[in-house]
Amino acid sequence: MFKREQIETAAFRIGYITLVVMLLLPLVIIISTSITESSYLSFPPKEISLQWYQKFLESDQWLTAMKNSLITSTGTMLLSTTLGVLAALGVEGSRGKLSTYLVPLVLLPLLIPAVVTAVTLLTFYSKLGIQQSYLGIILAHSLWATPLVFFIMQSVFARFDWSLRDAGLDLGASRIRAFWEVVLPGVRNGIFASMLIAFIISLQEFIMALFLSGFDTRTVPVLAYISLREILDPLVSVVSTVMIGAAVIIVIGASLAIGLNQLSKNL
Repeated sequence: MFKREQIETAAFRIGYITLVVMLLLPLVIIISTSITESSYLSFPPKEISLQWYQKFLESDQWLTAMKNSLITSTGTMLLSTTLGVLAALGVEGSRGKLSTYLVPLVLLPLLIPAVVTAVTLLTFYSKLGIQQSYLGIILAHSLWATPLVFFIMQSVFARFDWSLRDAGLDLGASRIRAFWEVVLPGVRNGIFASMLIAFIISLQEFIMALFLSGFDTRTVPVLAYISLREILDPLVSVVSTVMIGAAVIIVIGASLAIGLNQLSKNL
């Protein structure tokens, strides 16, 4: 019995260590290749240098791509969170057969291949005159982000005690005021987690951005793909390292703001 427990403990530790290595090894390689002195990607770096970080800060092309990614990610976060929260709130309020049929439909954008969605939207956007625009990319990314926000918030609303809202209504509060002063404080952690998910999805999305962006609206993943087609430039690793750092800061900020346990529950 004791030997069996030892074997199970050892197997668990091996699996845990293997998982950690699999997750961290790509990050270590990316960060290592960003501090090389070589003019191309090489691992391990022969000599350590920060010259590529300096070139990144001096590159208008990469800085513009970073700006574009922040614009589209922020826009996607705001739009998809608004739509997802309202849709989940509507489904929670209806509790009828209509909501039972509508919920599976929300999954459809996630089931359609991204390249099919991108080509379809490109054709549609060309008629509206919004191809290669920030708006087009934001709308496309929101097709993916909104369903995830919806399901997160549906779970959050299902755990909320709606009798508190009803008590507010009985005391004379309007529906808007009851939502703002009673419901919102109780679900704000879920909304914050949804915003985080939507932002990250848009920040790393590549396929639809490749089809729908133009020269002035290229996001970081698109420019990285174009750069790697021409040369294995360490600038790509620098940008990836910067984005990794930004993601870590966002997650740490979220965990400090609402608590890591609460964040994991909402996600």
